[in-house]
Amino acid sequence: GFSVSIYDVTSRSISLKWPKFSGASSYRVTATAVNTVGHSLLAHFSDVTLKATLTSLIPSTVYAIQAEAIDKNGIILAETQIMQSTAPDIPVIDQAYSKLSNSITVEWRAVPGATSYMLTAEDGDSFIETVVKNSPGTVTGLKPATLYRITIRSINSGGKSQTSPFRKAKTVLAAPILSVSSLSCDSIALSWQAVYMAAGFSVSLMRSDGLGKMLRENTTNTSLIFTNLDPGTLYTIKAYAWNANGMPGDDFTYNQRTSPNTPVDVKVAFNSGALRVSWTPTEGALTYGVTASSGLLKLKCNTSSSFCTVPSLQCSSEYYVSVTAYNDAGSSKPTDAVSLKTIPCAPVNISIEEDEPGRLLVSWSSVSFGHYYVVFVKSDNGLEVHCNTSYTQCHFQSDCGFTYFISVFAYNKAGQSPLGDVFNYTTAPCCPSDFRAVFVSSDTVRVTWAPVRGADLYETRAAAWSTVMLCNDTAPACTLSALQCNTRYHITVRSFSEAGGSNTSCAPKHVATAPCSPEIKNISKEGLSVISVQWQSHNEDATYVVTARGEAGLWHCTSTGSSCTLTDLPCGSAFSVTAVARSPAGQSLPSYSVPLETDPCCPNDLILTQVTQSVTNISWSAGKGAQTYVTTLESPKGQAKCRTLQNHCLLECITCGTNYTVSLKAISETGLTSSCTYQGYSSSACCPSGVKLYRLSNNGIRVFWRASDETMNYSTDLRGSKSNFTCTPSTSGSHCDITEIPCGDVYTVVVAPLTDKGTKITFCPKKIYSVTCSGSSVGMVIYRGKSNAESI
Repeated sequence: GFSVSIYDVTSRSISLKWPKFSGASSYRVTATAVNTVGHSLLAHFSDVTLKATLTSLIPSTVYAIQAEAIDKNGIILAETQIMQSTAPDIPVIDQAYSKLSNSITVEWRAVPGATSYMLTAEDGDSFIETVVKNSPGTVTGLKPATLYRITIRSINSGGKSQTSPFRKAKTVLAAPILSVSSLSCDSIALSWQAVYMAAGFSVSLMRSDGLGKMLRENTTNTSLIFTNLDPGTLYTIKAYAWNANGMPGDDFTYNQRTSPNTPVDVKVAFNSGALRVSWTPTEGALTYGVTASSGLLKLKCNTSSSFCTVPSLQCSSEYYVSVTAYNDAGSSKPTDAVSLKTIPCAPVNISIEEDEPGRLLVSWSSVSFGHYYVVFVKSDNGLEVHCNTSYTQCHFQSDCGFTYFISVFAYNKAGQSPLGDVFNYTTAPCCPSDFRAVFVSSDTVRVTWAPVRGADLYETRAAAWSTVMLCNDTAPACTLSALQCNTRYHITVRSFSEAGGSNTSCAPKHVATAPCSPEIKNISKEGLSVISVQWQSHNEDATYVVTARGEAGLWHCTSTGSSCTLTDLPCGSAFSVTAVARSPAGQSLPSYSVPLETDPCCPNDLILTQVTQSVTNISWSAGKGAQTYVTTLESPKGQAKCRTLQNHCLLECITCGTNYTVSLKAISETGLTSSCTYQGYSSSACCPSGVKLYRLSNNGIRVFWRASDETMNYSTDLRGSKSNFTCTPSTSGSHCDITEIPCGDVYTVVVAPLTDKGTKITFCPKKIYSVTCSGSSVGMVIYRGKSNAESI
């Protein structure tokens, strides 16, 4: 494709270029003003010309530029069109001047169509460009006192105009940079470096609060001093340089305060080891410094108020105190020194001794600046006494067992010395008195006494023959154990203190230990519930108490000899048997315990029940202490026996109708046995044998049996599906008749003897018979065998 590009634009020209187009022998360019009627420009170029400049255009005008590539026959091969505006017209500088040493301000008339302007300042060595929106405009970053050529170009979207005719302008002088200080409370000194091209300097000074008059000085020097100023006052200083033509340069403004005046009405006071200094505030002072000097020692204190406290003054010293005021300008002259003597130091080399019993002597070394001394002596019970003296010693009364706290102070007009070392002196503790010795066991005695003042430790000493026992404790009690029993001891209590030593003049007390423990040698059974206990002991005048202790309770016996008897001990019980010895001195430790077990108890209730003709069930209540039981039924015909851990058993091979003796043995876990005898037992009568049924006339049945005992009465039961029958024969009979029995039924027949009380024995055998009918009468009686369900 064919295209055109713009590479430069001015107020009246547009420069463009295009690429070579194949086949073109010439190029035609037409520029037509878009908003101006009748203004166009046509130019032809050969095929070797690829760029051109259109001139004589109107400033700030938009042109439609059309370029055509034409062959040798005049035919247009390609064409393109672009829009381009010309730059604004060239502005004209009205004036250029400098108000600051680093800038020049330029004024011009506005150019139609210009959106901004480019200012250029050149001094031959360099140039600075600045783009501004409108007039006036300022070029900054310039050098002071330097001549510049100033030009301007207008700018729009199309480009920049040509450079305007230049104007010359020179920057003003630089401001002098002041170095300011206040040499005294009424003067301010200024100095500055020389300023390039300066012929002289002007400096003015005035109070910043506007009060008073302005002071002004002109000079060709580079330093100046203003005097007779107000102390501690803030001043505003302004300075500038002028050139040979008298034109002023930049000015420099600085605020400076004069240093404060010396404080007045200084007052000093000593309070609690510190120095308090106060004064009347001075004008313009921001802070104050207090200096307290004593020889080479200097203590300082700084504050913004009108008083200050200097801590940590040395005692027994004389200080010279001065005050200086400060602000940002400097310091005032210090005030005249004020002298102050501090409190005396605490006395040293204090010694305490009992120069005689009950009297303490306290002495110390003298103290500089000390006018008199006071000694305080406070005992540990809170009482305090003191001694006031101008000498270096004092006497005090003292008591045993007390600790005394002693402090010594020195005094002068400034006050009391600081607290020095507090000494304590402890007198020897008093002797413990009225101590008591109480035995807590046969070989252990507890000794107690009232506490003694000042005692840190107590020693309890028990001596008997060549044996000595010691007990040390801080408490007013001590327990001496492992003492020999049945022995007389001498017991002494001594008091000790770390500071006061010991008191060894305490009188002893005599105590006797409890008797020795007996040793049980034998326990034997003397009879039912009677136990004899024997022991061995070597005590004198002792009574012995034997105790049997168990779940059943306590049993005792007492003797002054070597044995005693325990009675009425319950059966089936376990006991622990111990013995102690008693005397006026106390009770011995119990002997080693010996176990004791009484025979098991016989069961209270025993019941025998006959289960069958040859088996009897025997049961009984539990016997305390018994684990195993052996029951025996015995008769001339034989013996039945069983052994069991339970409380019942079955005895077999019992002979019916026989009298038995009943016995039971209760055996404990350890094998102790109690033989128990009970009321005799008679077994039940024997069941009859040969039970048979016979048919009688008139629908009757006879039951026949062989009696085991002709004196026994019997009862007969017939039970059928239709009817039940019971009959009892006459005394000592062996048969029984039942009339009018229904035929055609099966009957269960039981014949049993009657007891004395008329009850039937229930375990006799049952037999089954069928009674047939013959017509309406009883027919045959047929034996069917025994019933499977035996009565038990």
